[in-house]
Amino acid sequence: MTNAAPNDSATDRDVREIYRQLLQAWDKRNARDYALLFTADGYIVGFDGSQVSGQNEIGAHVTKVFSHHQTGRYTSIVRSVSSLTPDVAMLTAVVGTVPARKEELEPALNAVQTMIAVRKRDGWKIALFQNTPAAWHGRPDDTKKLTEELRKALQPQPKA
Repeated sequence: MTNAAPNDSATDRDVREIYRQLLQAWDKRNARDYALLFTADGYIVGFDGSQVSGQNEIGAHVTKVFSHHQTGRYTSIVRSVSSLTPDVAMLTAVVGTVPARKEELEPALNAVQTMIAVRKRDGWKIALFQNTPAAWHGRPDDTKKLTEELRKALQPQPKA
């Protein structure tokens, strides 16, 4: 993309923050807070391939997920935040999931996440969020490498 706007620290910080809030809402199983992070016409592609359009529909979908599944908690590593224009940014990350009532990551739940955020009058909102399984069929070394990287991110950091 030759027309990408230079990344500034405020955009990077703000986009990372809305992503952090998204994962936090998921971890807390709070469908309302999760949905409110999206634009009115926001769009998600879930881990299982579910596609949902619209803030209200996203809230209803996530409510249903939470009522039918014991979701785990995420650990994430943001790979990049790129400004596509001054008011549009893309975040890419990898995540691991610790299943409910467990202490260890489940490698089969590793994923690659992509988020497109747009700047609105009231701050940044999510226009698109895609959560793709990091299956890497036939490449077990890549799965192990990512899982180890995520385990290190999951461990409490020593205090300075």
